[in-house]
Amino acid sequence: MGDVIESGRVPTAIAGPRVVDFCNVTKTYNAGKPNAFTAIRDVSFVVDDLHGKGEFISILGPSGCGKSTVLRLIAGLEPQHPPTSGSVSVLGKGVMGPGADRGMVFQDYTSFDHRTVLSNVAFGLECHGVPRSEREVRGRHWIRKVGLNVEKDARKYPHELSGGMRQRVAIARTLILKPRIILMDEPFGALDPLTRMSMQDLLLELWRDAEATVFFVTHSIEEAVFLSDRVHIFSNSPGTILKEMRLEPSRRPSRDMQREPGFQDAVSSIRDLIIRIEGERQATKG
Repeated sequence: MGDVIESGRVPTAIAGPRVVDFCNVTKTYNAGKPNAFTAIRDVSFVVDDLHGKGEFISILGPSGCGKSTVLRLIAGLEPQHPPTSGSVSVLGKGVMGPGADRGMVFQDYTSFDHRTVLSNVAFGLECHGVPRSEREVRGRHWIRKVGLNVEKDARKYPHELSGGMRQRVAIARTLILKPRIILMDEPFGALDPLTRMSMQDLLLELWRDAEATVFFVTHSIEEAVFLSDRVHIFSNSPGTILKEMRLEPSRRPSRDMQREPGFQDAVSSIRDLIIRIEGERQATKG
């Protein structure tokens, strides 16, 4: 597990639009002002449209290296969007703003406090004008699909749920809309280790069913290795892709995979690189 390929490699052209095309993207906040800060510089990568499946891509790197900036540029969210230079395309079209083809799950539990679990999950359908009877049927289906109990949990409010349950609601609310791209910004960062592993297993199952492309930001190397087909490792700020690593798919639960020698080899390889990156940052500060 863990076949390293060259940094920033751009695959040969394929027929049809790519899912995501990041071309020489730089993002500078407050450009031209004394407090200007460049988060990422000259970042390029592509994600091909794989027939019948999606790709799971994790982004690792030190704090402040622009991981979340990459996600939000794909999402079309301000102030990250638009890039200062370069271009971001989704399915062959330049990103102009948020769209229904992209769904985002954040680390913070973003449920609406005044809505029940069912109402939260079906919120996007409501915004799209889906009749109440249909959206409630589909909402119950997704509540069940993310491992919650429809009878016990559908009428609860967010404050009555654990952290893991609230993230299940957030994932259901995103996937019910069948986005082509799922953007996840440290969604499991606040969970305890056992709940986190359970959520990782669930996410892989849901992703394989959804056949979507996932971009996943995390600080956990083990999490990235377990979940990903590909890992982008970013440099210190301004972030650039230092290395791209392709990984064999995980076929067993997280706690079992983490015992595998190949899994540990991949984790050690990435950890050594990130330790070196952090050391370089400390040396620069010193």
